Amino acid sequence: MTAPTTTRAPGPPAAAPGGVVLGDGTTLRTRTGARWRRVRWLVVVSVVLGLGVLAALLPAPTRSATALAPDNPRDNGAMALAEVLRDQGVRITYVRSAGAAVDAAEAGRTLLVTSDWLLSTEQVDALAGTAADLVLLDPSSLLDRAVPGLTTGWSGGTEPGTVTASCEDPDAAAAGTVSATGAGVLPLGETAPAGTALCFPVPGSSPQSYLYSASEVDGRRVTVLGDAGLITNARITDEGNAALALRALGRSTELVWYVPSASDLGVDEGAAGPGLGDLLPPTARVLLVQALVVLVALALWRGRRLGRVVAERLPVVVRPAETTRGRARLYRTSRSYGHAAASLRAGTAARLARRLGVPRSAAAPEVVTAVARAAGRDETDVRDLLYGPPPTSDAGLEHLARRLDQLESEVHPT
Repeated sequence: MTAPTTTRAPGPPAAAPGGVVLGDGTTLRTRTGARWRRVRWLVVVSVVLGLGVLAALLPAPTRSATALAPDNPRDNGAMALAEVLRDQGVRITYVRSAGAAVDAAEAGRTLLVTSDWLLSTEQVDALAGTAADLVLLDPSSLLDRAVPGLTTGWSGGTEPGTVTASCEDPDAAAAGTVSATGAGVLPLGETAPAGTALCFPVPGSSPQSYLYSASEVDGRRVTVLGDAGLITNARITDEGNAALALRALGRSTELVWYVPSASDLGVDEGAAGPGLGDLLPPTARVLLVQALVVLVALALWRGRRLGRVVAERLPVVVRPAETTRGRARLYRTSRSYGHAAASLRAGTAARLARRLGVPRSAAAPEVVTAVARAAGRDETDVRDLLYGPPPTSDAGLEHLARRLDQLESEVHPT
């Protein structure tokens, strides 16, 4: 005999490991995972954009590795000299382009040019034509423009040596001796140009060249230091280097410190290498145009198309008076007397202008003149009423409303 079969009533689905089973067969874990998969790319993009914005907002580093730069603490930098100048009250403007240097080099300031070897002719002419005092480090073509009659000399060696001042220039005399080497400068003729002092003769140079010159040219001072390494952190404390550099650069309270950047160097366009267009095959441009056409066609094919505008009846009709009352209640709750007064004045001005035939493009003075003429009032009174300061209380707002209504009745009595 077979045992009777027992049928159980259907019960609720078994709970999944992720939590209670919902009515559609999902759990909290599966729903959370599905939502995360939909928004994870948006979260990743937002995080990347946020990191980019944060990196852009971070302050730039206050130190660099640029040679002869005032923010470079390394041996080839000049941060030590710059800090001492700042302590003495000299304001330093650090620039990396010839254009910025020319703009900042005004009369009464000092312009330091750390190098001119790779500058273009236009840049050299612009720097030489400034009204500021010039301090040139181991110059080349800029020396001929700034001080006619001087040219670059011949180097007497590669290792720094002690050189003694040999002129009566106060800055050179204060330094006494310097530790330097370099090509220096020498006069084109037998004697130096008028108003030029040549100091610190380079040992062993023939013809005799000098590591320092100071000239008065067109009412400004042009100082030349034949050795740019004299102002570096590694050698600024040698002999009288610091005294000479501080007196040369600290003559005025404004110093423009120009260190040419790689992007500012004047390079002949004919000597530049081939561009990206020259490296591509001849058919590359045609293929790029075809790819662009295919991309536009794909966008038009897969893009969402909107049909014509369909008029739809609103489920609720709100009367204009109710909208006005609702806005007025919001203004009163927030005590926005200025907004309420602006609405009253704008409505009154618009109605008066329309009744008087003033065009909508007319300015406020034209509206005031027309209203004052029609109402027989003074223009100042009408201007204060239509465009005056906002009220600060309920009583003031009510008084303004009564005055606007009275003005409107005077212009167009009914």
